[in-house]
Amino acid sequence: MSRDRAGAISAYGATVDVSDATVRYLMYGLLPSWFAPGLADWWMHRRTRIEETAGPKESLIHALMMTEVGIPIALTLRYEVNPLLLSVQLGATAAHEATALWDVRTAVDSDREVKPVEQHIHSFLESLPFGGLAAIMCLHADQVKSLLRGGRGDPDAWRLVPRRRPLSRAYLAGIGVAIGTCVLLPYGEELLRCVRARRRDKKRFTSDEAHFRAGEES
Repeated sequence: MSRDRAGAISAYGATVDVSDATVRYLMYGLLPSWFAPGLADWWMHRRTRIEETAGPKESLIHALMMTEVGIPIALTLRYEVNPLLLSVQLGATAAHEATALWDVRTAVDSDREVKPVEQHIHSFLESLPFGGLAAIMCLHADQVKSLLRGGRGDPDAWRLVPRRRPLSRAYLAGIGVAIGTCVLLPYGEELLRCVRARRRDKKRFTSDEAHFRAGEES
């Protein structure tokens, strides 16, 4: 492509750099796209009364899955991609997929109705880590090769290296607010609701058992 053509494209706000476009996709496309389906999944749990079926167990599994996704995201936002960070990302993605299977099994075994809409939401949420990881590996093919060599010859391969070009504070703050609003608050409310419901059930069971025993003794 000629310089004149590249300049004309840039003048209209387009980019001719594939790496730059991929980074923009990860920052402003893929990462923010987690929040809406995450909220939709929380709403489906609420509609199907998770606190009366699987209860705290399934809600804690949700917290585990968010941790499995959150840790590699937080590290990637602050540190350079290298064999160590790639290993964390790969391990977390595999763990997230296994936990997702455990999550659905727990819901089904508890007789909570997992509607087709919720299953579709799960499919979307499960695909995002793979999409993000694939894009990162394409951006950092040299680090993938280094990982395959065990990091030999790279003194920084197995330590966290702060980003040479840190992300803006405004972007990090925006992501933090979105995580708090769309993840921590709703799923914290879910866990609290499940714990309270379980405590009420235990108190009711204890009270009923006491009345039953009192009736037998009389």
